[in-house]
Amino acid sequence: MSKSTKKQVEESKETKNPHLDLVDRGISKLIDIPGLFMLEHLVRLTMSHNKIDVLPAHIVELKNLESLNLFNNHIEELPTNMSSMPKLRQLNLGMNRLYTLPRGFGSFTKLEILDLTYNNLNENSLPGNFFFLDSLQALYLSDNDFEVLPKDISKLQKLEILAVRDNDLISLPKEIGELNKLRELHIQGNRLTVLPPDLGKLDLYTGRAIMKAENNPWVPPIADQFQVGVSHVFDFIRSETYVYLYGRHVKAEAAPPPKSNNKAKKTSRREIWGKK
Repeated sequence: MSKSTKKQVEESKETKNPHLDLVDRGISKLIDIPGLFMLEHLVRLTMSHNKIDVLPAHIVELKNLESLNLFNNHIEELPTNMSSMPKLRQLNLGMNRLYTLPRGFGSFTKLEILDLTYNNLNENSLPGNFFFLDSLQALYLSDNDFEVLPKDISKLQKLEILAVRDNDLISLPKEIGELNKLRELHIQGNRLTVLPPDLGKLDLYTGRAIMKAENNPWVPPIADQFQVGVSHVFDFIRSETYVYLYGRHVKAEAAPPPKSNNKAKKTSRREIWGKK
């Protein structure tokens, strides 16, 4: 840790500047930064592109923090008390080494944007109360290892953006059709062959709505509709013909397409401190 980092913390304490930027400073241990957790005035803390491997429980002492950016670090675990941060609205934990989220993680009361892109998470990594995050407006889970999305995704009634590209998804739950405010859906690069007819309840093709679905092994009828346009896909999955075909497809219980991406060499899986 450089002297300039210590100096910035000291200056923040003196000036009460609500924003502290500690990007790319070679930081590995937050507890080695004197006075950091005494900066109760902080509203935004950015510590992306460092080498932080542990997020200490003391982080909750920054009780006025609204935005915490820890993108591109080496974090493997999060403190169980983290969700008690009362004002946190934006949390970026993308490009770390997380295999699981702590018990009670869904207890944040004001969290609106959660970025967990490029970790090692799957459907079994989420604590039981994860979908209690009812204030969530944007959820980024791309570049992880999800094969399914839990049905409880429907509880995120304020969700406007859902990004799950480049996972191993073999299906989408019909409950996704209950996300009435959803305006962006990113499902590229998965193992999806069909879409639940309930997705047709949503509008993901007019105005500024976005649906990205490339690089999936779609069954020919859906692939053909994507060639014409997303609006045609939605017209098709709303049809009685498709509902019938979808039902037959589900009953057939066909084996899912094989995994096509070797993720063993992901940065998030590099050996660190003798662990894998």
